[in-house]
Amino acid sequence: MALSVPAIMKTTAARLSALYLLLFALCAVLLVLYMTSLSVRMLTAQTQETINDEVLGLARAYQRGGLPLLVRVVEQRSRQPGANLYLIADANGQILTGNVQSLEPGVIEAEGWTTEPFSYRRFGEGELERQRNPVSDPNEPAQSEVQTEGEKGHNAVALVLRLPNQMIMLVGRDLGEPERFRAVIRRALMLALGMMGVGGLLIWFFVGRAALKRIDSVSEASRRIMGGDLSGRLPVTGAGDEFDRLSENLNSMLARIATLNEGLKQVSDNIAHDLKTPLTRLRNRAEATLSGKHNTSDYRQALEGTIAESDQLIKTFNAILMISRLEAGYSSESTTRVDLAAAVHDVVELYEPVAEEAGVTLETSVQGSFVVDGNRELIGQALSNIVDNAIKYSTDSTSRPTVRVTLERVGSEIRLAVSDNGQGIPDDVDRARVTERFVRLEKSRSQPGSGLGLSLAKAIMTFHNGRLELLPGNPGLSVVMSFPGREDR
Repeated sequence: MALSVPAIMKTTAARLSALYLLLFALCAVLLVLYMTSLSVRMLTAQTQETINDEVLGLARAYQRGGLPLLVRVVEQRSRQPGANLYLIADANGQILTGNVQSLEPGVIEAEGWTTEPFSYRRFGEGELERQRNPVSDPNEPAQSEVQTEGEKGHNAVALVLRLPNQMIMLVGRDLGEPERFRAVIRRALMLALGMMGVGGLLIWFFVGRAALKRIDSVSEASRRIMGGDLSGRLPVTGAGDEFDRLSENLNSMLARIATLNEGLKQVSDNIAHDLKTPLTRLRNRAEATLSGKHNTSDYRQALEGTIAESDQLIKTFNAILMISRLEAGYSSESTTRVDLAAAVHDVVELYEPVAEEAGVTLETSVQGSFVVDGNRELIGQALSNIVDNAIKYSTDSTSRPTVRVTLERVGSEIRLAVSDNGQGIPDDVDRARVTERFVRLEKSRSQPGSGLGLSLAKAIMTFHNGRLELLPGNPGLSVVMSFPGREDR
């Protein structure tokens, strides 16, 4: 997607990149100025130290042999190659000896260090310049030489001293070498600054462009999802960066929303189909009661049947509400430490009369005490639903109907299993489908129930961070509730 510069600068990535580039450039410029200033100070200090050493050497020569020896030493050092300047002049400023032919006016008038660099011309440079550039008018040689030297711009710093006989001695050093060194440092730093700036712009262009493309792909996927395609997911490149982590979290949220929407749709369909039958029975019973002449006992019996049917509908709606709340991930139910052995004992004690009346043997096998973090009422409700189903569907066993409740620890999990020796679930039936709402494998619907028992148990186990498994019992069925083990501190 092509974006204009104003549009790009509206993005957070571009603004941060521009801010970082500006700060980087400012720091680099300050670094250039600091390094240049530091190099100038170092070179200035080195120059002054060199001049002081030269002055000390000349002072010792003057002390040993006076002016004659000083002049010989100055002449000797003047002929040596180097950047040092030597000059001895009389009290009127007339140059007597040295390697300096002319100076900027006023340089030797004040004693001590020169306040600012001054221009000069070395001895012999004027003759060499005349050979290179002959003048047309021989009457103006000095002016030509001065202009040439001014164009060259030789500069120096010096220490001016007055000897006891009022003669003037100047020892200095040409600034050409320090100036060239400073120029090299400045050019190197500016080149480095330019290269870093170009590198920063290239990185911003490629990295920022890649980030913008990823944001565009996320925006495009978001538009499709908002358009109603809840199966769509945000792209994940596998780089493991913050964009991938954000996409993975949003994809998990979208999957959760899709599951909840699917559950809501399923509930609506189930209510429309499965709850229609009991409502129709209620209406038919009321219509049959009103259609003929009946006595008081008939009306009472009809009303009692209506109340019982209404109670069953209320239980069904309460179960649906509880399942929806648990699957949504929130509940007002509090969690505490629950002793599963005690919960098993209570449920088995409650269903022993029911099992005895149905001719089913109810057995238990609890090995020790097991404590989990959960809600005792919800766990008891799930276990009651499973035990009730096991008792109902074990009566068609070819042998003696038996239901066995087992509680044990397997690895890091605590497993509560309810097994029966009934017909079980056929192999051609998807066991995961049995835990859906209103699903009943009994086609005749002769057994009481709404098909919500296992659905509620599954939602309760999900709420407790556990899982519900339906395993073949050979014969029969084994429903296993697996709880994560609790670490006591």
